[in-house]
Amino acid sequence: MCAKSFLFLKSEKNYGLQETSLMIRFEKKCKKLKILAISGSASLESSNTLLLETVKQQFFDKYDIEVYNDLRELPMFRPEDLEKTIPGSVKKLKEKILGSDAVLISTPEYTHNIPAVLKNALEWMTASGEFCGKRMLVITFTPKEPRGKYAMESLLFSLKTLDARIVGTLAIYKTDSVIEEGKIQLSKEILTILKEAMSRLE
Repeated sequence: MCAKSFLFLKSEKNYGLQETSLMIRFEKKCKKLKILAISGSASLESSNTLLLETVKQQFFDKYDIEVYNDLRELPMFRPEDLEKTIPGSVKKLKEKILGSDAVLISTPEYTHNIPAVLKNALEWMTASGEFCGKRMLVITFTPKEPRGKYAMESLLFSLKTLDARIVGTLAIYKTDSVIEEGKIQLSKEILTILKEAMSRLE
C-alpha cells in the first residue's frame, strides 16, 4: 500500500514574473498492510500461536502483523451483558479488529469443532459487527490430515454469518513442519502456498 505525495510552491503574478508552479519535494510513503493474527487456541503454549509467530517473522518486511493470543482472557458471552459495560478485554479485541486492514485466524480442532474460546470471541462480535466486510484468511493447524476439516467448516459458517469477507482458507499439518525449541520450520511448499494465501489479504 504505497502513496506518493507532492508539495508544490506556487508563485504569484507579481514583479513581472509569470505564474509558475514549482515542485520542491517528492515523498514516497509505503504503509504495510496491518494484519491481526488471532490464535484460536486456549493453550498458553499453543502450536497455532507458534505458527502465527512464524508467519509474522517470514513476512515482517511486507506486513505489519500483530499476534493475539489472549482469547482465554475474554469472559463468557451472555446476551444480557450487551446491556452493560463491555469488559475491557473484549473492548480491546474489538478495537484491534477494527484497527486492522485484515484478520488472520489459525485454529486447532477440538472434538470436531473450533475451541470454545474462539467461538466465545465470535459471539462477542455478533451484535457489534467488527468482522463485517473484514478481509480474512482462515487457517487450521492440526497434527495430521484430515484433522481440522470440521473446525474449518464450523469457523467458516460462523464468519459468513458475521458477513466477514473470506479471501482464503488453508489447512496446514504438523507433518509438514518441524517444531524445535519453540519455533516452527515450514516446508518450502507450505511457505509458497502461504505466501499466495497472504497476498489475497491485500
